[in-house]
Parts: sequence; C-alpha cells; structure tokens
Amino acid sequence: MRREVVVTLDAAPEAVREAARRELGVRPGGDDTSPTALVGTLDGLIEPGPVLRVEVSAQHSDGPTTVLLGVETDYRVPWFQWFIGPAVGRRLRVGLDHAGKRLAARLAGGPAPRPPRRSPLLPPVPFPAPVATLLATVAAVSTLTNFGGALFGQTAGSVADAFGASNQELGVALAISRAGVLVALVATALADRRGRRVLALACLAGVCLANAVSAVAPAFAVFTGAQVFTRAFATSALVVTGIAAIEEAPDGARAYSLAMLSLASGAGFALSVALLPLADLGRHGWRLAFGVSALSILLLPALARNLVETRRYSALSERQARRGRVREIFDSTYGRRFVLLSLAAFLSNILSAPSAQLTNRFLEDAHGYSNSSIAVFRGVTNGLPGLFGIILAGRIAESRGRKPAGIVALIAASGLQVAFFLGSGTSLWITSTLGIVAAACAGIALGSLDAELFATEVRGTSNAGLLVAGVLGSVAGLLLATNLDGALGGLGPAIALCALGPLLAAVFVVPFLPEPADRPLDDISPSEV
Repeated sequence: MRREVVVTLDAAPEAVREAARRELGVRPGGDDTSPTALVGTLDGLIEPGPVLRVEVSAQHSDGPTTVLLGVETDYRVPWFQWFIGPAVGRRLRVGLDHAGKRLAARLAGGPAPRPPRRSPLLPPVPFPAPVATLLATVAAVSTLTNFGGALFGQTAGSVADAFGASNQELGVALAISRAGVLVALVATALADRRGRRVLALACLAGVCLANAVSAVAPAFAVFTGAQVFTRAFATSALVVTGIAAIEEAPDGARAYSLAMLSLASGAGFALSVALLPLADLGRHGWRLAFGVSALSILLLPALARNLVETRRYSALSERQARRGRVREIFDSTYGRRFVLLSLAAFLSNILSAPSAQLTNRFLEDAHGYSNSSIAVFRGVTNGLPGLFGIILAGRIAESRGRKPAGIVALIAASGLQVAFFLGSGTSLWITSTLGIVAAACAGIALGSLDAELFATEVRGTSNAGLLVAGVLGSVAGLLLATNLDGALGGLGPAIALCALGPLLAAVFVVPFLPEPADRPLDDISPSEV
C-alpha cells in the first residue's frame, strides 16, 4: 500500500531537509531511483512503522521548495483487508498531510499542529503486525462459529413449524441446547491446558459437523441434540477467541481488540439473518442455511496456517507451569471477582438469551412478520447500528473505563428492550436500533472484564465457569419467557419481565468489580505460577 502527497514550502531546499531530519526523524537512505531521498518511519499505526520517504526538489536554491512525501507499507490483515484496508489507506494519507503541516510549522517557527483524529476502526496504540494477524484470524474463526451458532435462534420459528413443535416445545429445545454448556465447560477449560489455538480450531470444526447433522435431521429430537453440540462449540470458540484477543492485544487496546472481535462475530450473526429468506423457499428451506455453515469447514486449513498461539500462553507452556487448576479461581486474589462476574453473567443473560432467541418468533406471532420481513427488520435495526455500537463501545470502554460503560449500557439496553417487546409499529424499529447500540456497549465492557480479571494460567478455566453461569441465566430466561407468555398475554410481556435481571446486575454487581482500564494486564491479573 502506497500513498503520496506533494507540498510546497517557502524555504530553501537545505532548510527543508534539515527541518525534515529534525521534525520527522528521517535520514539519508535513498536508492538508485532517488538517491537524495530521506527515509524514516511514519509512527502511530503499526510496528514496525510504514516507510516514510521525503524527496526535496527546487528550481532555485532560495525557494520555493517542492517536497514529495511518500509512505509505503506491506501491512495486510488476513481475511479482513477489505474492511480495514481503506481505513489504513486513509490513515496513511492523513499522516502524510500531518507530516507536511509539521514541516511547515517547523520552518515558520510556529506551534506544532494538533495530531489528526484517528479512525475508530484503527487501534488507539500501534499494533505489531503479528498481533494484527492473530487478531484477524481469531476474528475469522469467530465469524464462522457465531454464524453457525446463531442459525437456530434465527430459524427457530421455521424449524418448529417444520417439525410441528409448539412454543413451549421450542422453548424447551432452546433451553436444552444450552445444556451444551457441559461440553463447553470442558472445551473452554482445556484452553488452559492445550492452548488457545488448538481449541479455537477444534471448536470451529465442531460447529460445522454439528450443523451438518442439523441440516439433515429427520426429527426435532435429533435436531435439538445436534444443536446441543453446535451451541457448545460455538460458545467455547467465542470465549477462547476473546481470551486470545485480550491476551495478545497491546496495553491500551484490549477493549478495542474485543470490539473488533465482536464486529466479526456480528458479521456472522448478520450472515445468519441474511440467509433467513431461504426458510421461505419451502417447509424445509431452513436446512440450506445449516448446510452453508457445515461447508465453512473447508476454510479450516487456511485459518490454521495463519493462527499462532498467544505469547502469554506460550511462555507459561515453555516453563511447564501448572495451568487450569480450578481452586485458583477461588483463592484470595480472584475468588471475589469470580463470584461477582458469575452473578453479572447470570443476571444479564436472563434477558439477553430470550431476546436473542425469541425475537423472530415474537415478530412472527405478535406482528405478523414473514421470514423475509424479519431479515429486512434485523438488517436495518441491527446491521449498521450494531456496527456503530460496537465501535462506540470499544472507544468508551477504553477511554472511560469498563465499569461506567457497563453500568450505563446495561440500564439503557434493559429499558430499550422493555420498550421494544411492549411496543408496536414504528417504535419497534426505533427501540430495536437504539437497544442494539446499548447492548453492544454492555457486551464489550463486561466481556473485557471476564478476560482481564484473571491470570493467564486460569483465564480459560475461569471463563468456563462464567460460561456456566451465563448459560444458567439463559436457561432461566428462556423458560421464564416461554412459560409465562400465556399468563402475561404473549411473548412480548414475558420477555420484557426478564429485564429485571440485567438491571439488578448494573446496580448491585458491576459497581463492586475492579477497574482494569489504563492498567497493564499483568498488573491487573498477575500470574501466580
């Protein structure tokens, strides 16, 4: 990737060269095509920085002087270059413009110009290229696993209709699928013993195989059983990739890394929504979407080539340090954190699970939406707003702190979800749009805490325990919503009642957790082995 700008300065060539050496840190280092060029780096994006070239030329020795500022980098992000590349290119151009302004200010003896505002899609601190590659690869795994894991929730109504299942039977099936937490508990904990890389890849393969069975399931019981494993592997993959992103991220960019991972997960969810119209092709059209998920296993070899183990885990493994001991989660350092985070996970999932899994059914039953109409609704209200919410969440959680962001977002998301499930008409679109932004902020803030507040040797094991707490909250919320819908007049009021859970978490749990923002990860959660 290469960018160039030309500036004209009212100064002699030698004065410009000296100003460039002092202000931009460039030194003679030209090549055969431009032997007089000055060469350095453009800081602030990646490590090592992109190559900066300054070529000074003039018609007369006393000015004006023409300066060609060029920057070049082979920085590429696997899987997501199409998304990050334009932001990187713009950052390089903005950086060159700023370098030109710095030169002009130096020559004029004026104050240095203010640094340019960074793109919210780019990290707040420089990222080493290998870290960017790891983050992009775990993000790709997250996309595929969340796509596969979200399909049951998106096609729940069509699946139930195809097998002749009632709302109560569907609620039980969705709750049973959460029993996959028993598999996920083992898989996630194994990340402390076998490593983040192996578990992430194994979980993706598990999602693909389980969805292959779902695609050809002859009965609702077989389908539900397959989804137990889909849910288990998808949930484990999301936890393990989140741990890898937090462990490998530079200090000052951990919430950003988790936000980018969430964007990738959201892309997987969006793909599951985009395939909803397949369910309208016929009684069993939903099977095609599960088949697409199964075929994503073909990408596994390419992902494996790009994915490496995190440096923190590798260091522990090389020292043969003890890892994954459950009792360390409950010691004097981490026990209180674990209890509080478990309560937060349980209470917040009482609403998030039925909201995520039963919204489509609610729109079908209460408002007469078709699968295609739901796809449009979710695309408009969850697509760009969700993207904006995740980006906003990463910036707020990094600059304002995880706890303030989490508390405010939980309260706002709960209120907006209540308004959504009790509303109708235009209010559905407004509250859903605002609710997804608030929910994204809450998810990033609490997700960061889950990984940051435990040591490397038990980060997987502790998150496995938090996963159990979250799934128990999900089961409670799903059973509550699907069994009270008759008494309360429909799914909407029943799901709205579940908002009491996250409100309790925001007021009575999250405020008592430590704040990890602006602190090195090893200071927040030092290794004890």
